[in-house]
Amino acid sequence: MRRGRRGLRQGEAGTDEHADEHADDDEPPRGLLPRRPGQGPSTPPATSLPEGYSLAAQAKVPQLGIYDSPSAAAPSKTVPNPWLLNEEPDKQIPQVFLVEEQRPDGWLRVLLAERPNGSTGWVRQSDVQLTPNPYRLRVSLGDHKITVFQGTNVIYEGDVAIGKPETPTPPGKYYMRVLIQAPDPNTVYGPFAYGLSAHSEVLTEFSGGDAEVGVHGNNDASVLGKSVTAGCIRMDNDQITKLSKVLPLGTPVEIVS
Repeated sequence: MRRGRRGLRQGEAGTDEHADEHADDDEPPRGLLPRRPGQGPSTPPATSLPEGYSLAAQAKVPQLGIYDSPSAAAPSKTVPNPWLLNEEPDKQIPQVFLVEEQRPDGWLRVLLAERPNGSTGWVRQSDVQLTPNPYRLRVSLGDHKITVFQGTNVIYEGDVAIGKPETPTPPGKYYMRVLIQAPDPNTVYGPFAYGLSAHSEVLTEFSGGDAEVGVHGNNDASVLGKSVTAGCIRMDNDQITKLSKVLPLGTPVEIVS
């Protein structure tokens, strides 16, 4: 998936290759249109969230400070808000994170979209808008299945294509960072692609990007249920189209063996 410093580079969904229509994502097509799901109301404290819910944190400052710990005197880095898809000024994507921990003193530990997978940092709650999210995804690599939950209810389960043995889909906990609508729905990316916070643990670069992983549609349904990609997760086109209307950025994605 090609996002990294240059942003998602296609219908961005992943590190898939351009070898052939069964091999995985080709060179990401340019001109993909970023989509932004609507935002919900302000959230109550994390401890009062219903079962199955998570918190998404969207930056509300132009430069968000990321701290190594709540006691740090200064941020170890800052990230721009919004960030630019493909470094194009007209494709601005809000900085959204998945909250891993909420402290009563105003600090949040959030999952970061950087290497190594699973990296976290601390942000000031006053710098972000918190939104409760009832949705989450679970991808079972062994079963080649994706399950979508709303609260504790399963609202979809279906077959997916995952990474080949030499370019496996990395297990771990991630979140949706960007949603792209492809101008041409007939590529390996299908009609929509969600870019995740995940990165390939085998590839360090893909088509000039940072080898990010995504969840997207397909142009050959016969590959669903197989291990054929460069790390991305391909799913049913009709279903990802439906999900694109309801899954907000920051939605958790758990990939398990």
